[in-house]
Amino acid sequence: MQIIYLHGFRSSPLSKKGQELYQYCANHDHIHVHLPDLNQPPEVVLKYVSNLIESLPLDQVVLVGSSLGGFYATYFVAKYDCPAVLINPAMQPWQLFQELFGIEQIPLKVTESWTLDHDQLQQLQSIADTKPEQADKILVLLQQDDEVLDYRQAQRYYSALHPSALILTDVGGNHAMDDFKDKLPLVLEFLSAGI
Repeated sequence: MQIIYLHGFRSSPLSKKGQELYQYCANHDHIHVHLPDLNQPPEVVLKYVSNLIESLPLDQVVLVGSSLGGFYATYFVAKYDCPAVLINPAMQPWQLFQELFGIEQIPLKVTESWTLDHDQLQQLQSIADTKPEQADKILVLLQQDDEVLDYRQAQRYYSALHPSALILTDVGGNHAMDDFKDKLPLVLEFLSAGI
């Protein structure tokens, strides 16, 4: 199994969840975890991750995406028909960024090499037009006390798809999903069953 972990906005391949996944899977010879750096404009991310997916045996590729990474993962499920686990996925990141940072703060310097601008917000909006036909290949992990996103948006979206995704919603929690490590056996079981 080839797991591609897609981190969230202002995160990195060294994120806590990405590292927990990587370390957990290090004990399994048949599982390889890829941790790409997504701190780039959306069109670059789409091309980079598409190339990574296409360089691997497609029948072994699975995705785990957190927040903005969950948004991207939904696009790749639609494009490549691969299983995915989404952790508190961002539903409308173009709108979220404007709400969080204010329209007057964009262009927003995210890293030394990436500044988020209005064109990129439009790119994100166009990505959302791609909807997965096999949403039953998606497990959505949500927490009600997510302080960044309204978990109900994801619940509505992923349950409205046909077939719908599997959605597990915890009472409490937070956007980072601090108990992700405890969910890893479930995550791997779902992903391995999907390939």
